[in-house]
Amino acid sequence: MSDKKITRQNILDTDIYCLTALKFSKGRSNIEVVREMLDSGIKLIQYREKEIKSGQKYKECMEIRKMTRKAGAAFIVNDDIDLAMMVGADGIHIGQEDFPVHAVRKLIGEEMAIGLSTHTPEEARAAVEAGADYIGVGPIFKTYTKEDVVDPVGFEYMDWVVKNIDIPFVAIGGIKEHNIADVMNRGAKCVAIVTEIVGADDIGAMVGNLRAAIAK
Repeated sequence: MSDKKITRQNILDTDIYCLTALKFSKGRSNIEVVREMLDSGIKLIQYREKEIKSGQKYKECMEIRKMTRKAGAAFIVNDDIDLAMMVGADGIHIGQEDFPVHAVRKLIGEEMAIGLSTHTPEEARAAVEAGADYIGVGPIFKTYTKEDVVDPVGFEYMDWVVKNIDIPFVAIGGIKEHNIADVMNRGAKCVAIVTEIVGADDIGAMVGNLRAAIAK
């Protein structure tokens, strides 16, 4: 996803899918963290902040939108459809308890990608039928970045997705430097990383370490 146009079909054409998480960012702003991610060669950023007020989220997302465009990176907003539309994001990521995919598509039009979190084969099949452009698969391991997180699904569900689902997926949940290779070796092409990157003292070095682990 370097100089080519970002589309619904290619939005997951990268290895590491980074999410913001202000409370784990060691006092750095989301803008600082995203800048370091982009400088490290990350090509996909999701803005996921539940506790920040709407006006502040808008300001941050407008800035991140400019930064991602300049870097040729894709920008996804979590849950907030209005915000994603206002800032011209490339995609919106929703959960099982959010508005249904077909309703979201009516609002956002045909250009923006829709990602949907899934935790079971039934949810994955339903996501495909509903027209999701990609699915989140997880949590693979236990994760503490979300308050309402479901129990880990482990590799069993991801293995099923690799064999049975044709749309792209991102593996998410507790993925770190020590286990990222295990996830990729089982068929994941894109993995979502949160605290391992936003909480790193040196984000560039951590991204390098993760990519080195993938390459082994």
